[in-house]
Amino acid sequence: MEKPSGVMQTFCQIISLFFVGLALSVQPRMLHAGGPSLQKPVAYQGNEIVTGWLMSEKLDGIRGYWDGKKLLTRQGKKITPPAWFTQNFPPFELDGELWSGRSQFELIQSIVLDQIPSDDWVKITYNLFEVPGVEGDFLVRLKKAQDWFSRHPSKYVKFIPQVPCKGKPHLDTFLGEIEALGGEGVIVKDPGQPYHTGRSPHVLKVKNFSDMEGVVIAVHPGKGKFTGKMGSLSIRLASGIQFKIGTGFSNKERVTPPEIGEIITFKHYGFTHSGKPRFASFLRVRKD
Repeated sequence: MEKPSGVMQTFCQIISLFFVGLALSVQPRMLHAGGPSLQKPVAYQGNEIVTGWLMSEKLDGIRGYWDGKKLLTRQGKKITPPAWFTQNFPPFELDGELWSGRSQFELIQSIVLDQIPSDDWVKITYNLFEVPGVEGDFLVRLKKAQDWFSRHPSKYVKFIPQVPCKGKPHLDTFLGEIEALGGEGVIVKDPGQPYHTGRSPHVLKVKNFSDMEGVVIAVHPGKGKFTGKMGSLSIRLASGIQFKIGTGFSNKERVTPPEIGEIITFKHYGFTHSGKPRFASFLRVRKD
Protein backbone atom coordinates (compact mmCIF):
# COMPACT_ATOMS: atom_id res chain seq x y z
CA MET A 1 0.00 0.00 0.00
CA GLU A 2 1.28 3.46 -0.89
CA LYS A 3 2.06 5.87 1.88
CA PRO A 4 -0.24 8.91 2.01
CA SER A 5 1.17 11.99 0.38
CA GLY A 6 2.36 14.97 2.40
CA VAL A 7 -0.84 16.84 1.53
CA MET A 8 -2.96 13.90 2.71
CA GLN A 9 -0.97 13.61 5.97
CA THR A 10 -1.49 17.31 6.67
CA PHE A 11 -5.19 16.97 5.94
CA CYS A 12 -5.49 14.02 8.34
CA GLN A 13 -3.66 15.95 11.06
CA ILE A 14 -6.04 18.90 10.65
CA ILE A 15 -9.07 16.61 10.87
CA SER A 16 -7.61 14.91 13.96
CA LEU A 17 -6.95 18.24 15.69
CA PHE A 18 -10.49 19.38 14.82
CA PHE A 19 -12.07 16.40 16.55
CA VAL A 20 -9.76 16.69 19.58
CA GLY A 21 -10.73 20.35 19.92
CA LEU A 22 -14.40 19.46 19.53
CA ALA A 23 -14.15 16.84 22.26
CA LEU A 24 -12.46 19.28 24.62
CA SER A 25 -15.06 21.95 23.97
CA VAL A 26 -17.93 19.52 24.60
CA GLN A 27 -16.42 17.91 27.70
CA PRO A 28 -17.20 20.67 30.22
CA ARG A 29 -20.81 20.81 29.06
CA MET A 30 -21.09 17.05 29.55
CA LEU A 31 -19.60 17.31 33.02
CA HIS A 32 -22.12 19.97 34.04
CA ALA A 33 -25.10 18.53 32.18
CA GLY A 34 -26.61 17.12 35.38
CA GLY A 35 -25.94 20.17 37.51
CA PRO A 36 -23.53 20.58 40.41
CA SER A 37 -22.77 17.56 42.58
CA LEU A 38 -24.56 18.35 45.83
CA GLN A 39 -25.46 16.70 49.11
CA LYS A 40 -28.93 15.14 49.10
CA PRO A 41 -31.03 13.68 51.92
CA VAL A 42 -32.62 10.25 52.01
CA ALA A 43 -36.06 9.57 53.45
CA TYR A 44 -36.26 8.97 57.19
CA GLN A 45 -37.59 5.47 57.95
CA GLY A 46 -38.34 6.00 61.64
CA ASN A 47 -35.87 3.53 63.12
CA GLU A 48 -32.64 5.51 62.71
CA ILE A 49 -30.85 6.62 65.88
CA VAL A 50 -30.69 10.40 65.57
CA THR A 51 -29.91 11.41 69.15
CA GLY A 52 -27.20 14.08 69.07
CA TRP A 53 -27.87 14.94 65.42
CA LEU A 54 -28.96 18.42 64.34
CA MET A 55 -32.51 19.19 63.19
CA SER A 56 -33.56 22.08 60.96
CA GLU A 57 -36.64 23.08 59.00
CA LYS A 58 -36.66 21.92 55.38
CA LEU A 59 -37.45 25.13 53.51
CA ASP A 60 -39.68 24.90 50.46
CA GLY A 61 -37.86 27.22 48.07
CA ILE A 62 -35.34 27.11 45.24
CA ARG A 63 -32.04 25.51 46.09
CA GLY A 64 -29.12 27.79 45.31
CA TYR A 65 -25.52 26.62 44.97
CA TRP A 66 -22.94 29.42 45.09
CA ASP A 67 -19.76 28.28 43.32
CA GLY A 68 -17.74 31.27 44.52
CA LYS A 69 -18.76 33.45 41.58
CA LYS A 70 -22.35 32.73 40.62
CA LEU A 71 -25.57 31.11 41.79
CA LEU A 72 -26.83 27.91 40.17
CA THR A 73 -29.95 25.81 40.64
CA ARG A 74 -29.69 22.16 41.61
CA GLN A 75 -29.94 21.34 37.87
CA GLY A 76 -27.07 23.69 37.02
CA LYS A 77 -29.16 26.52 35.56
CA LYS A 78 -27.69 29.96 36.17
CA ILE A 79 -29.64 32.18 38.56
CA THR A 80 -29.45 35.91 37.84
CA PRO A 81 -30.06 37.90 41.03
CA PRO A 82 -29.40 41.64 41.18
CA ALA A 83 -25.74 42.47 41.84
CA TRP A 84 -26.61 43.88 45.26
CA PHE A 85 -28.01 40.53 46.38
CA THR A 86 -24.68 38.67 46.09
CA GLN A 87 -22.44 41.69 46.68
CA ASN A 88 -20.91 40.34 49.90
CA PHE A 89 -20.90 36.64 49.00
CA PRO A 90 -17.55 34.85 49.55
CA PRO A 91 -15.11 33.45 46.97
CA PHE A 92 -15.82 29.91 48.26
CA GLU A 93 -18.77 27.55 47.85
CA LEU A 94 -22.08 27.82 49.68
CA ASP A 95 -25.26 25.75 49.57
CA GLY A 96 -28.63 27.01 50.68
CA GLU A 97 -32.26 27.76 49.91
CA LEU A 98 -33.59 30.87 48.20
CA TRP A 99 -36.77 31.49 50.16
CA SER A 100 -39.27 34.14 51.20
CA GLY A 101 -41.65 32.30 53.50
CA ARG A 102 -43.75 29.18 53.95
CA SER A 103 -46.29 28.23 51.28
CA GLN A 104 -44.86 30.74 48.80
CA PHE A 105 -43.11 28.41 46.36
CA GLU A 106 -44.78 29.77 43.21
CA LEU A 107 -43.84 33.35 44.15
CA ILE A 108 -40.25 32.34 44.98
CA GLN A 109 -39.90 30.41 41.74
CA SER A 110 -41.20 33.31 39.63
CA ILE A 111 -38.78 35.76 41.25
CA VAL A 112 -35.67 33.57 41.40
CA LEU A 113 -35.92 32.02 37.94
CA ASP A 114 -36.70 35.26 36.10
CA GLN A 115 -33.71 35.93 33.84
CA ILE A 116 -34.27 39.68 34.21
CA PRO A 117 -33.98 40.31 37.96
CA SER A 118 -36.76 42.40 39.46
CA ASP A 119 -37.01 44.53 42.59
CA ASP A 120 -38.96 41.62 44.12
CA TRP A 121 -35.61 40.04 45.01
CA VAL A 122 -35.83 42.13 48.20
CA LYS A 123 -38.37 39.53 49.35
CA ILE A 124 -35.84 36.70 48.96
CA THR A 125 -33.25 35.52 51.48
CA TYR A 126 -30.45 33.01 51.00
CA ASN A 127 -30.73 30.49 53.83
CA LEU A 128 -27.49 28.56 54.32
CA PHE A 129 -27.33 24.93 55.35
CA GLU A 130 -23.93 23.79 54.00
CA VAL A 131 -20.46 24.96 53.04
CA PRO A 132 -19.13 22.43 50.50
CA GLY A 133 -15.45 21.80 49.99
CA VAL A 134 -14.41 22.67 53.56
CA GLU A 135 -12.59 20.13 55.71
CA GLY A 136 -13.97 19.34 59.15
CA ASP A 137 -17.34 18.46 60.62
CA PHE A 138 -20.63 20.22 59.93
CA LEU A 139 -20.25 22.96 62.55
CA VAL A 140 -16.69 23.69 61.43
CA ARG A 141 -17.94 24.10 57.88
CA LEU A 142 -20.74 26.42 58.92
CA LYS A 143 -18.34 28.48 61.00
CA LYS A 144 -16.31 29.35 57.92
CA ALA A 145 -19.36 30.99 56.38
CA GLN A 146 -20.40 32.58 59.69
CA ASP A 147 -16.95 34.12 60.07
CA TRP A 148 -17.09 35.47 56.53
CA PHE A 149 -20.49 37.11 56.93
CA SER A 150 -19.57 38.55 60.32
CA ARG A 151 -16.88 40.50 58.45
CA HIS A 152 -18.96 41.03 55.27
CA PRO A 153 -22.56 41.40 56.49
CA SER A 154 -25.48 40.77 54.15
CA LYS A 155 -29.08 41.26 55.19
CA TYR A 156 -30.06 38.76 52.51
CA VAL A 157 -28.11 35.87 54.07
CA LYS A 158 -29.45 33.80 56.96
CA PHE A 159 -28.29 30.61 58.63
CA ILE A 160 -31.01 28.00 59.11
CA PRO A 161 -31.27 27.33 62.88
CA GLN A 162 -29.88 23.94 63.91
CA VAL A 163 -31.51 22.24 66.92
CA PRO A 164 -29.75 19.36 68.76
CA CYS A 165 -32.01 16.30 68.66
CA LYS A 166 -32.67 14.55 71.99
CA GLY A 167 -34.17 11.47 70.36
CA LYS A 168 -37.12 10.30 68.27
CA PRO A 169 -39.84 11.85 70.48
CA HIS A 170 -38.05 15.20 70.23
CA LEU A 171 -37.84 14.83 66.43
CA ASP A 172 -41.56 13.96 66.21
CA THR A 173 -42.45 17.01 68.30
CA PHE A 174 -40.21 19.29 66.22
CA LEU A 175 -41.73 17.98 62.98
CA GLY A 176 -45.23 18.58 64.34
CA GLU A 177 -44.34 22.16 65.25
CA ILE A 178 -42.92 22.86 61.79
CA GLU A 179 -45.93 21.33 60.03
CA ALA A 180 -48.35 23.29 62.26
CA LEU A 181 -46.65 26.47 61.01
CA GLY A 182 -47.15 25.39 57.40
CA GLY A 183 -43.62 24.08 56.92
CA GLU A 184 -42.74 21.24 54.59
CA GLY A 185 -40.67 19.03 56.87
CA VAL A 186 -37.40 18.59 58.72
CA ILE A 187 -33.81 17.75 57.85
CA VAL A 188 -31.84 15.84 60.48
CA LYS A 189 -28.11 15.54 60.01
CA ASP A 190 -25.16 13.79 61.65
CA PRO A 191 -22.91 16.77 62.48
CA GLY A 192 -19.78 14.67 62.89
CA GLN A 193 -19.52 13.67 59.23
CA PRO A 194 -17.17 15.34 56.72
CA TYR A 195 -18.78 16.93 53.70
CA HIS A 196 -19.96 14.48 51.07
CA THR A 197 -21.99 14.69 47.87
CA GLY A 198 -24.87 12.48 46.82
CA ARG A 199 -27.17 10.61 49.17
CA SER A 200 -26.17 8.94 52.43
CA PRO A 201 -27.82 7.78 55.67
CA HIS A 202 -26.18 10.72 57.49
CA VAL A 203 -28.64 13.32 56.12
CA LEU A 204 -32.33 12.46 56.47
CA LYS A 205 -35.49 14.10 55.17
CA VAL A 206 -38.38 13.78 57.62
CA LYS A 207 -41.98 14.28 56.45
CA ASN A 208 -45.37 12.69 57.03
CA PHE A 209 -45.53 12.01 53.29
CA SER A 210 -43.04 11.37 50.51
CA ASP A 211 -42.58 13.44 47.38
CA MET A 212 -40.91 12.88 44.04
CA GLU A 213 -40.87 14.21 40.51
CA GLY A 214 -42.04 13.07 37.10
CA VAL A 215 -42.44 14.32 33.55
CA VAL A 216 -45.86 15.17 32.11
CA ILE A 217 -46.44 12.99 29.04
CA ALA A 218 -50.17 13.62 28.46
CA VAL A 219 -52.98 15.95 29.54
CA HIS A 220 -56.44 14.37 29.78
CA PRO A 221 -59.72 16.31 29.55
CA GLY A 222 -62.04 16.31 32.51
CA LYS A 223 -65.58 15.01 32.85
CA GLY A 224 -68.56 16.09 34.93
CA LYS A 225 -67.68 19.15 37.00
CA PHE A 226 -64.31 19.30 35.21
CA THR A 227 -65.77 19.34 31.69
CA GLY A 228 -63.83 21.83 29.60
CA LYS A 229 -60.89 21.65 32.00
CA MET A 230 -58.02 19.28 32.69
CA GLY A 231 -59.09 16.07 34.41
CA SER A 232 -55.75 14.36 34.99
CA LEU A 233 -52.14 14.12 33.86
CA SER A 234 -50.14 11.13 32.73
CA ILE A 235 -46.73 11.12 34.39
CA ARG A 236 -43.55 9.20 33.63
CA LEU A 237 -41.02 8.58 36.40
CA ALA A 238 -37.27 8.31 35.89
CA SER A 239 -37.70 4.54 36.27
CA GLY A 240 -39.98 4.52 33.21
CA ILE A 241 -43.13 3.75 35.21
CA GLN A 242 -46.19 5.68 34.03
CA PHE A 243 -49.34 6.58 35.96
CA LYS A 244 -52.05 9.25 36.22
CA ILE A 245 -52.53 12.08 38.74
CA GLY A 246 -55.99 13.58 39.07
CA THR A 247 -55.98 15.23 42.50
CA GLY A 248 -54.27 18.15 44.19
CA PHE A 249 -54.98 20.67 41.42
CA SER A 250 -56.54 24.08 41.98
CA ASN A 251 -59.29 25.27 39.65
CA LYS A 252 -56.76 27.66 38.05
CA GLU A 253 -54.35 24.77 37.43
CA ARG A 254 -57.13 22.75 35.80
CA VAL A 255 -57.89 25.64 33.46
CA THR A 256 -54.20 26.14 32.63
CA PRO A 257 -52.60 22.76 33.37
CA PRO A 258 -48.91 21.85 33.26
CA GLU A 259 -47.67 21.30 29.73
CA ILE A 260 -46.31 18.11 28.20
CA GLY A 261 -42.59 17.90 28.94
CA GLU A 262 -42.77 19.89 32.16
CA ILE A 263 -41.53 18.39 35.44
CA ILE A 264 -43.96 18.27 38.34
CA THR A 265 -43.55 17.47 42.02
CA PHE A 266 -46.20 15.30 43.65
CA LYS A 267 -46.68 13.75 47.06
CA HIS A 268 -47.53 10.11 47.69
CA TYR A 269 -47.82 7.51 50.43
CA GLY A 270 -45.63 4.61 49.37
CA PHE A 271 -45.91 2.44 46.28
CA THR A 272 -48.17 -0.26 44.87
CA HIS A 273 -46.86 -3.74 44.04
CA SER A 274 -46.36 -2.56 40.46
CA GLY A 275 -44.15 0.34 41.61
CA LYS A 276 -46.68 3.13 41.05
CA PRO A 277 -46.92 5.90 43.67
CA ARG A 278 -49.86 5.32 46.01
CA PHE A 279 -52.42 8.14 46.49
CA ALA A 280 -50.37 10.54 44.37
CA SER A 281 -51.41 14.19 44.59
CA PHE A 282 -50.08 17.16 42.59
CA LEU A 283 -47.98 19.75 44.41
CA ARG A 284 -46.38 22.06 41.84
CA VAL A 285 -44.52 22.51 38.56
CA ARG A 286 -40.74 22.65 38.95
CA LYS A 287 -38.79 24.95 36.66
CA ASP A 288 -35.38 24.86 38.39
